[in-house]
Amino acid sequence: QVQLVESGGGLVQAGDSPRLSCAVSGRTFSTTVIGWFRRAPGKEREFVGGIRWGDGYTYYASSVKGRFIMSRDNAKNTVCLQMNSLKPEDTAVYYCASSRGSFSTYEYWGQGTQLTVSS
Repeated sequence: QVQLVESGGGLVQAGDSPRLSCAVSGRTFSTTVIGWFRRAPGKEREFVGGIRWGDGYTYYASSVKGRFIMSRDNAKNTVCLQMNSLKPEDTAVYYCASSRGSFSTYEYWGQGTQLTVSS
């Protein structure tokens, strides 16, 4: 099993570029994928992007491609989400999750971190 803890959320202004972190513990493999999701007020949970543990391959949702960048530090068991030029519509609870080897199916989830973007 895998445990995940998000951090870095808070209150920011439109145009800011904060970074979220996901601390990963437990079993990870080269095929493991760490994904980022978000749930905005009144909206369904939305896939943001995922990164493969072994080679760092990334896959982004079209809604954030070009603004958000994922990275990982395998030695520190950490995955980061760099968010650039934030907009009020980016306000959401952000979650990280782990998959055994898919970008579409995730087995373990963190508690989430609230990000609020003021206009």
